[in-house]
Amino acid sequence: MQTEILRKIGLTDGEIKAYLAVIELGSSSSGPISVKSGVSRSKLYGIFDKLSKKGLASYVDRGGVRYFQAVEPSKIRGYIRKKQEEMKALEQEFEEYLPKLQKHYKHGKGKQKVTLFQGLAGLKVVYEHIFLKLKKGEEYVVFGVPDFPDWIELKYWQRYHTRRQKAGIKVRMLYNVNVEQSVLDNRNVFRKCDARYLPTDIVTPAYTIVYKDTAVTVVPSDEPLCIEVIDQRVADANMAHFEEYWKKSKKLD
Repeated sequence: MQTEILRKIGLTDGEIKAYLAVIELGSSSSGPISVKSGVSRSKLYGIFDKLSKKGLASYVDRGGVRYFQAVEPSKIRGYIRKKQEEMKALEQEFEEYLPKLQKHYKHGKGKQKVTLFQGLAGLKVVYEHIFLKLKKGEEYVVFGVPDFPDWIELKYWQRYHTRRQKAGIKVRMLYNVNVEQSVLDNRNVFRKCDARYLPTDIVTPAYTIVYKDTAVTVVPSDEPLCIEVIDQRVADANMAHFEEYWKKSKKLD
């Protein structure tokens, strides 16, 4: 019988052997299960205790003998859903912990000043750096923002801007002219955010984030590509371009 799927959902080899044996035997004491599974009787009690906690097995004592029984196989779906919920909660917990962890990461002298980040996870790291470097009342700018394709997790941006406004960090944003105004209107709902259109018909395939000594070029795709450059000269040059565009832009009604 193929057992790889059971390993993938988190069962150990011993748990798989014991579970499959008791599925075929039905309610049974440790002796027959040990013979069928090849797992020693001394280990079976610990294994079934773990399977019971996972909701995949149960046991009952009758006449001083413990009998083990597997749950109906379709119940494994419930175990998988529970694992998914635990991973979702873990991801949220890690997102909250990440800023504290990042504080210990220093770019310092001699460290690489150009860093490449890939994927949505990499994009999130780039935005976490904003929180690490900017304090309440400080600002970053973004220009050349394209239309939002499928790779954007909209819920993430809602949470991000809620967090940004709570931190008191300001942002000015210049979007490409082909972006729906509803997107800009949504951003302007958040405090300390001023989203406008670029005062040009040029539609850029990438956008730039600038703050302090950092400039980041973000290339949208199914696997976003982010090039973070930590260099004051590069940041100043990009900021100068932004300010020229900003002076010609118009505040939305």
